[in-house]
Amino acid sequence: MRLLLVEDDARIARFVAKGLREQAYAVDVTANGNDALYEAAINTYDLVILDVMIPGRNGFEVCRELRRAGQRMPILMLTARDAVEDRVSGLDHGADDYLTKPFEFRELLARLRALLRRSGELRPAQLAVADLVLDTGAQTVSRGGRSIPVTTKEYALIEFLARNAGRVVGRAEIAEHVWDETFDPFSNLIEVYVNRLRRKIDAGESKALLHTRRGAGYVFGLAGEAGADSHEADETGQPRGKGSPGTRKSHA
Repeated sequence: MRLLLVEDDARIARFVAKGLREQAYAVDVTANGNDALYEAAINTYDLVILDVMIPGRNGFEVCRELRRAGQRMPILMLTARDAVEDRVSGLDHGADDYLTKPFEFRELLARLRALLRRSGELRPAQLAVADLVLDTGAQTVSRGGRSIPVTTKEYALIEFLARNAGRVVGRAEIAEHVWDETFDPFSNLIEVYVNRLRRKIDAGESKALLHTRRGAGYVFGLAGEAGADSHEADETGQPRGKGSPGTRKSHA
């Protein structure tokens, strides 16, 4: 899940962003309303955390403009002002929830989970694809009862693939939802992580779950259901099939 955090207090922004990234969220951070609208226009976000008192356009104005532009992602507003009138104003401008400062980080996480559950689809506590199970609360992965150790970013990637099981997911879509604005589109980072996951979840299994659709992206699920081309790739993302050399190619 990719989030936009709009907070002008650098200390709070660092604290919240660090905590969210440790929970496998990709986070972009901006400190004023004008930049927030720009980021939302050029990126795809699953949720926005929006402080009210920010430079430029304030949080109420940003929320209203996002809704006018047709942006339907959930918006959680943050503010040190706890007057009922402020909460009502935020909700009337299109916000989905309101959290006053100071707040407990675990409450912020709980509100994010609640908002994401409401955003168009039910997000269950467990995801199952064939014999692979993800516990979205504990952020653990197992297959056939075997626990699979994964890093935070590996978990974020496999959860995104599992939520989109059975359909082709392109590289650009993965970058939009799993990585933040620091991602280099010319890097092979996605291919590296896909291959790490492939080794962890498919090694020693009779049926592979993570497949590559040449020229299109990746499909997660059993091969018969996914209709994918299943083949291994090296760390650079280059396929290794019959007659293919195992050595890496150097790219300028």
